[in-house]
Amino acid sequence: MARPNPNILLQDVDPDDQAYEVCETDCIYAVCYQGRPVQIRKRNLQFAYPGAKYAKTSFPNSGHAFNLAERLNTRFATDEFSVAIMSISRFIEE
Repeated sequence: MARPNPNILLQDVDPDDQAYEVCETDCIYAVCYQGRPVQIRKRNLQFAYPGAKYAKTSFPNSGHAFNLAERLNTRFATDEFSVAIMSISRFIEE
């Protein structure tokens, strides 16, 4: 079954024929530990540079979030990683 086409809100095409499209989504699915959103940091303990890299932990599709939560539960031998739905609730300014 094919994924339905998203509602495109904005589109821009650059000179290299790359199209950038801003697509609408209902919510974001975030991976949580003990009910709190988390970040996953990966770093090489042998080298101090280039430093840590952060993995993505929030997704517009639930499947990716559930897969990551399952992998983290397996890696850390726990069942406390879960997926939460983050909907539009408030905005902040920088």
